[in-house]
Amino acid sequence: MRIRRLTLAGFGPYKNEQSVDFDRFRDDGIFLITGKTGAGKSSILDAICYALYAGVPRYEGTQQQLRSDHCDSADPSFVELEFTVNGIDYRVHRTPEFERPKQRGTGTTKQAATAELSERVGDTWVGRSARAVDVARDLDRILGLSKDQFLQVILLAQNRFQKFLKANNEERQGVLRSLFGTERFEQLEDSVAEMRKALDAELAGALALIQLHAQQAAALLRLDETPTNPPSEWFRETLGALVAERDEARLAALSANAAVASAEEVYRALAELARMQKRRDGATATLATLADRQAQTDTDRLVVDAARRAAVVWPHLALKREADDTARVARTTEATARERYLRAPHPDHPADRSAGNADDHPADRSADHAADHLAEPVATLEVTIDELTRELGVLEQARAEEAELPALAAATGAALRAAERVETEFAEASTLLEELPGQIDAVNDELSEVRITASRQGESALALERAQRRLEAARLADTLAHSLRTAEANERECSAAHLDGARALDELLDRRLTGHAAELATALVDGEPCLVCGSHVHPAPSTHTSTPVSEGDILSARTALATLRSAMDSAHAATQTVATHRADAQARADDTSVGDCEQQLRSATAVVASVAAAGQRQAQLEAQLLTLRAELAAARESVEARASSRSAAARHLAEAQAAERAVTERVAQHRRGSATVAERMAPLRRRLDAARALLDARAQTSAREATLAHAAAVLATQLAEHAFSHDDQVVSARLPASEMARREQQIRDHEQASAAARATLAEAALVELPAEPVQVEVAADALAAARLRRDDALATQNSLDERCIHLQRIVTEALAQQAGSAKLRHEGQQLRELSSALQGQEPNTKRMRLETYVLAAQLEEIVAAANARLRTMTSGRFTLEHDDSLQYRKTQSGLGLRILDEHTGRSRATHSLSGGETFLASLALALGLAEVVTNQAGGITLDTLFIDEGFGSLDHDTLEIAMGTLDGLRAGGRTIGLISHVDTMKEQIPAKLQIRVTDRGDSEIEEQYSLE
Repeated sequence: MRIRRLTLAGFGPYKNEQSVDFDRFRDDGIFLITGKTGAGKSSILDAICYALYAGVPRYEGTQQQLRSDHCDSADPSFVELEFTVNGIDYRVHRTPEFERPKQRGTGTTKQAATAELSERVGDTWVGRSARAVDVARDLDRILGLSKDQFLQVILLAQNRFQKFLKANNEERQGVLRSLFGTERFEQLEDSVAEMRKALDAELAGALALIQLHAQQAAALLRLDETPTNPPSEWFRETLGALVAERDEARLAALSANAAVASAEEVYRALAELARMQKRRDGATATLATLADRQAQTDTDRLVVDAARRAAVVWPHLALKREADDTARVARTTEATARERYLRAPHPDHPADRSAGNADDHPADRSADHAADHLAEPVATLEVTIDELTRELGVLEQARAEEAELPALAAATGAALRAAERVETEFAEASTLLEELPGQIDAVNDELSEVRITASRQGESALALERAQRRLEAARLADTLAHSLRTAEANERECSAAHLDGARALDELLDRRLTGHAAELATALVDGEPCLVCGSHVHPAPSTHTSTPVSEGDILSARTALATLRSAMDSAHAATQTVATHRADAQARADDTSVGDCEQQLRSATAVVASVAAAGQRQAQLEAQLLTLRAELAAARESVEARASSRSAAARHLAEAQAAERAVTERVAQHRRGSATVAERMAPLRRRLDAARALLDARAQTSAREATLAHAAAVLATQLAEHAFSHDDQVVSARLPASEMARREQQIRDHEQASAAARATLAEAALVELPAEPVQVEVAADALAAARLRRDDALATQNSLDERCIHLQRIVTEALAQQAGSAKLRHEGQQLRELSSALQGQEPNTKRMRLETYVLAAQLEEIVAAANARLRTMTSGRFTLEHDDSLQYRKTQSGLGLRILDEHTGRSRATHSLSGGETFLASLALALGLAEVVTNQAGGITLDTLFIDEGFGSLDHDTLEIAMGTLDGLRAGGRTIGLISHVDTMKEQIPAKLQIRVTDRGDSEIEEQYSLE
């Protein structure tokens, strides 16, 4: 990682914009940041740290005050840092949070902090993230170092690594934990401890469950007492006792079942004898009833017989009546057809000719001769029908041509209109061809203007998003203002309640003190000494003048006061939280009211809408331009096509007019004075239809007369065969189907019932039955009693069976729980030992926790890297040692540091080093730590290093050694920045950043390079 450029303004002591190009120091390798005390040397490192991590080391644990006090309200405050990681250039821009005057009214409001991250692509900076949370996430991925790691390996802040050298075990553990992320090992310790607690709880649960099983077993056995933690033998013995009781109950149930079976057999025999007596008596009663109904049954048989014979004859009678009606209708139809025929003359002949004249047409007879043709022969009718059919055929063809006349006229009109339409289309196409070029030019002009407006889409969308965020923040600020008033009111109420509680406690304490004498007086006994004065005589003991106050009253009052104090503190914290949130919302809203924000949002929305409309209009115009160009090409083709269509339409019109004239002439020949051919055909059709109807009626009459004669002969034969002398007898004898079925069913029911009753009385088992009825009630009572005894025995057996099943399950589960609890005890002991060892307790003899053990290995690696430089800087005198010995009073150990002095051969505490020795040891330790952390972070390349330490505490020789060590770090193109005001270093290091304090009190940066 290489720091390339830093630009800042309104930050720390720097009011105006300052810029530092660190790339210009690459050739020198080492440059000095120098200036007066307080001028702002360390502020440069603060700015770098703030740009990358949004925080400054010197403000850890306090509120950051980053904006320069020299700035006016309109002055900007920002830090911009350019750096390179893995060959990629990045730029981060941050502005700190600060108070600014409100835009409206008096007072100040918070200006929210901002952050932006960009990446160089070619020669252009491309934005990657624009929110603080996104910038932090991207930088974490890019840098691969946490803030603490960065401060240990790149930016060595003032007094930071000397503190690590002299830290105690716990402080050093905190630093190493933040650098190497070993929290997971502490989490592992906690996880094992939680596992141990869970296993102990599981074991306790298992023992409780075994006791519960014992209580359940005792309840099933109806024992008065339950043993505590009973052994396995107790469970087995209780199960055996209950099984023996169940077996006895099963034998009793079997005996009761046998008694019920015997009683049921006696009851069934008596019940069967009573049933047979009931059947016999029922059959005797049925025969007596049937004898009373015999006469009616005989009458029904005679009526049914006559109805059956009438049913056979009835179809023939119906046929004869139907034939008679049909013949009558046929004769009437023939007379009607004859009258119609005589009234239908030929249209071309005013009167019919005589039927005897062979030269006359048979279809031309007149109604005046109707009497002479009543018996016109069938042959003459057929000739008339043939002649009329031929004549109508000729006229039908003429009628078809006549029907085509409207279509021909329409075709002629259509041809005429088509010719006119083609002429019009030709003219329109010619006009369109002349107008389209002008329309295309107009669309091109409008499209150019719309494209300019549509290009502002991104700018307008960004403005709309900012307006929406401000409105949301303003609304939240209004809501939080109401919440703040509520919280302040609640805080005042809680404060008043706390004050009342304090007053009440003070009153109780006063009453308690004034009532001590009365309280002692209550303990006085005659003849015994007073606890205060020692007198055995108590002439005037004190008494309570009010209700006495006890210690319990005082304790309750103190507890109530503590509760009120807690409520007051909570209310105050809630008020502060709401106030902070409201201030943050006001800052994000730029201290603008909701109404103003809404107006700004409406304006931004209107701009976005106009830009969007311009975009839509642009698409419409582009599509319209393509359409107009296509229409221009189509218009050219249309003019050419319309010219040829005009000639074809003229030819088609001439052909249609000729066809219409020819058909009109032929139709006129066939009309013969009639308005239409159809009008001339109508009387001919009526005469033809009348002739055909008369011929059909004559044939139908002959057929119906023959059918009637046959039906009358068949009916006479059927009447004789079935003993009927007249039609009326058949009609009288007929019965409806339902009545017929009813009488037949009554006859069958009478016969079946009589036969069944006689068959029942003839059964051998009924003949020998006793006349007196048997008594079944005694046997039924005996059976009920036996069944009750059987049910009681079965209930007892079932209860014992169920109790045995439950007890068997309980015993099985209890035995399994006892076996499992032994395993849990063993596992619990192992987990307790492991958890204690991980937490640095017995049996851990080193008193070293797991996380400390891991960090100790890292510390050994750091010490080894540091010693490689410390031996060189101290000419081999000092060596750092990792100290993992037990500490005083057996506190946790493992991360100690000591210094081995080769002059004495003894190791001693690091705080025993002199100022110069401490600086060298701290510098070596910091460089070693940086090397290890770098390797742990994936071996990143550190091309820039800043050191802000006390070089002024070194003598000349030690300073030379330190400078030599730092000079060796320049290998590979590394650039090192040192902060110091030591004159010797100013002389040795020509490349400088000179921090100068102006007359106004703010600071400025001047760059000096070795080549100048």
